[in-house]
Amino acid sequence: MDQFKAAEQLIFGFKGDCYLHGLDILDQVGSLTAGLLPEGRSKALLVRDGFPGSENFVAIICASLSKAGVEVTGVIDGAAPNAPREDLARIKDAIVSAAPDLLVSFGGGSTIDAVKGAGVLAVLGGSVEDYFGTGLVSQALQSQAKRLIPHLAIQTAASSSAHLTKYSNITDLATGQKKLIVDDAVVPQRAAFDYKVTLGAPASLIADGALDGISHALEVLYSAVGKPAYEKTLPVSLEAIRLVVRYLPTALKNPRDLEARHALGLATDLGGYSIMLGGTNGAHLTSFSMVDILSHGRACGMLNPYYTVFFAPAVEDALRLVAAIYKAEGYMPEDPAALSGRELGMAAARAMIAFERAIGFPTTLSEVPGFSDQHIQRALTAAKNPQLKMKLENMPVPMTAEMVDEFMAPILQAAKTGRLEEIKNAG
Repeated sequence: MDQFKAAEQLIFGFKGDCYLHGLDILDQVGSLTAGLLPEGRSKALLVRDGFPGSENFVAIICASLSKAGVEVTGVIDGAAPNAPREDLARIKDAIVSAAPDLLVSFGGGSTIDAVKGAGVLAVLGGSVEDYFGTGLVSQALQSQAKRLIPHLAIQTAASSSAHLTKYSNITDLATGQKKLIVDDAVVPQRAAFDYKVTLGAPASLIADGALDGISHALEVLYSAVGKPAYEKTLPVSLEAIRLVVRYLPTALKNPRDLEARHALGLATDLGGYSIMLGGTNGAHLTSFSMVDILSHGRACGMLNPYYTVFFAPAVEDALRLVAAIYKAEGYMPEDPAALSGRELGMAAARAMIAFERAIGFPTTLSEVPGFSDQHIQRALTAAKNPQLKMKLENMPVPMTAEMVDEFMAPILQAAKTGRLEEIKNAG
């Protein structure tokens, strides 16, 4: 499809032949194992999500792997939403017991993240707490002279792009707090995504995943302003946002529309590319404290308009280009070229909120069942945790822990009420 050519070229430039994606490609995943396994090593453990139709997909995957000379000797359940620690431990124990030559994950971001983390624990030992932060897995691999088990990640949801990235998000359900491993060592060596697999997804998952893709692209773009990565990030992020804003309403109206599903798959893959070029920041950081009431993509999507007002004076040029996408699709009455600073941020935020209302999203935290001011307090406390400081530092208006109460608290209060004017700008 010619309208997707730019996205396809960007993704190939990112992953090359290590990534197989498109429509009707699931029966080719075995080809990805060529050159991945040592001679005579061909035993795989498959960790998979269960959803309507998944058994048929699993059979196709196993047959394709078998044709390539890889035997699936075990199949176990994947992880619950947000990759709880309990599932991480269970999958780690299964890996240790099976001693596979290859890990194959087939699922959404939670299952793929859990397999990433479980693979780390199975090889290196210790507690997952030992690896939360940046680069700690690589350090441990070097000090122990070990390698992780090769991982083929097969995505099922146009959302987190966990199959392409260096992140493993793990949640402590007892505290409701998510933390993450950030390390190039956990990037799956091979990945696949047959966008047709998403056809059975419910509308809520379609929308949540697409907004997660926008959040990856938007937050990385904001954080890249003024840095060497900006020129490379700009086309990736803008194309991801454009595809979601244009095609998500179509996918929600007609879930069997293959063109729209193809577009959303490409968009969220580009979101994954974005977060390999740079890091996310405010909305992602806050979302980690709301796992008990909101899906990850929905939380990020809801919060980004409010952070946009705070960031606007520091990201004017990039924000005008983003706002132009929303204007072109009918969500912004103002001309972004005529606006600047906070005024541009307010108008862009209103456009983002209008888009989210159009797809049936809540646009304030007060609309979310189960929300309380305790969630805001939890988010403010988490923002001061040194394990998550990368998100504060990666903001286009960098924060320190000492700035959280002065500037982040008003952002979250505005997200609660919808009153954008409550947000304070720094400087």
